[in-house]
Amino acid sequence: MAFRIFVINPGSTSTKLSLFEDRKEVYTTAVVHDADELKSFEHINDQLDYRMRVIKDFLKENSIDLTGIDAIVGRGGSVHPVPSGVFEVSRELLEDTRNSVGGMIHPSCLGVQLGRELQKEYGGRLFMVDPICVDEYIPEARFTGIRGIRRKSIGHALNLKGTLKHHCELNGMEYEENNFIACHIDGGISVTAHRKGKMIDGSNACGGDGPFTPTRTGSIAVTDLLDWLEKGHTIQEGRMLCVNNGGFVNHFKSNDGDELKRRIDEGDEYANLIWNSFIYNIAKAIGAMAATLKGDVQGIILTGRYVRFGDIIEQLEEGCSWIAPITVYHGELEHQSMANGAYSVLTGKVQPLDYHTEAEKLKEAHRFYEVPVE
Repeated sequence: MAFRIFVINPGSTSTKLSLFEDRKEVYTTAVVHDADELKSFEHINDQLDYRMRVIKDFLKENSIDLTGIDAIVGRGGSVHPVPSGVFEVSRELLEDTRNSVGGMIHPSCLGVQLGRELQKEYGGRLFMVDPICVDEYIPEARFTGIRGIRRKSIGHALNLKGTLKHHCELNGMEYEENNFIACHIDGGISVTAHRKGKMIDGSNACGGDGPFTPTRTGSIAVTDLLDWLEKGHTIQEGRMLCVNNGGFVNHFKSNDGDELKRRIDEGDEYANLIWNSFIYNIAKAIGAMAATLKGDVQGIILTGRYVRFGDIIEQLEEGCSWIAPITVYHGELEHQSMANGAYSVLTGKVQPLDYHTEAEKLKEAHRFYEVPVE
């Protein structure tokens, strides 16, 4: 009899849901939320009851009964840095998720919280797989030119690692025996280096690092940011530029790639320049990751919704195919990755990790890099 696994993946304007039987997805949808209603909530955590009601209405309308579900998997939010893996959700993990102890406020923090509410009613085990703060960076990737400030590993680990494992499975390769550059290209962008199963470096997808994106600033000179602040902007406005109000939104008041392409087709030269700069910066980041791997790269993997644009693929192939072969996986494999993680535990192939133990291990390992701020 197949294991039933329910996956919850909250986003900025929707909550994506999938039901799996073993590793096969038998139903998936995105429950779209009213944007104005979401804006009425002061904090993302305040959306919990609203999103829960919408999910329950959806289950009822589609006659989906989760009674006796084997596992529920919620997307992982901004907790303490942890290694890659499957975590059984504990009270401490839930509390740290609610408090966003990793320092990033993002709808992903609702994943395990919504999962817990469903678990109370329907039962099953509750898991988190590869949250946004998976940290496998090598020491050289951690330091900056400011004493006491270290680079953080924040990005789309769930989709990137899941896609790489899928790629290896399709091509008779082992993720743990090869080196890859993996790019998630969407509203946020992560460009990452993977060395023999570890994500050793990458761009901080929500920290003002790496390529600019449809919604985020990407890397800019600190002095330019200071000049911008001196013009009367607030620190909070700056934080929002890094996550929601930068990139295409700042240039065009829209994060809609299709709308930007329409402008280009109608002869908007400025839109064309920004679009090509967007791609150029992704290519530049891929080149940087190739250097971290010393040129020993078996493949470059592109994933995310924006790989549907053919000219992005064409320009990245032109700029980066000399590094390694480029493979494109359209869309995302986040739900499949979460279901695979739960299935591996349910079948006894892996043991779930304990959040407290693993977070403490990394915290202790990182003490070597801690230095007081002067």
